Formats: sequence, structure tokens, C-alpha cells
Amino acid sequence: MTNETAEALFVKKAELARALGVSTRTVDNWLARRLIPHVAVSPRLHLFNVQEVEEALRKQFGVEAAER
Repeated sequence: MTNETAEALFVKKAELARALGVSTRTVDNWLARRLIPHVAVSPRLHLFNVQEVEEALRKQFGVEAAER
């Protein structure tokens, strides 16, 4: 797997928020409520697969993410 592939699969909180059209605080709230899947690299660093997060939100809320 190349670095480009790894970067495309997992993003940091700010990148996830931008991709979904929400604030980083909203991502924090979803994390606290355990609504979205993530990989905890450390206590302060979480990585997200955007497609998995979108799917989890779709199942939870029945809504689509903002257009990119």
C-alpha cells in the first residue's frame, strides 16, 4: 500500500469535518456519543474513514452528507 492510498483511506478530524460539511465540534460530539467509527491512534489523535463515517451517519440519522 502506498502513502497516497493510506491517506485516502483515513483522515484527521478537521479533514473529516470539511468532507462532511460540519464543524470539528460536531465531530467531537459524535465521537463522545460513539456514533461514528474511528481508529484511536493515541488519546488525542483519531483517524476516520470518510466512507465508513458517512455510512454510519446514514444508518443513524437517515441523511446524506453535504455535497463535495
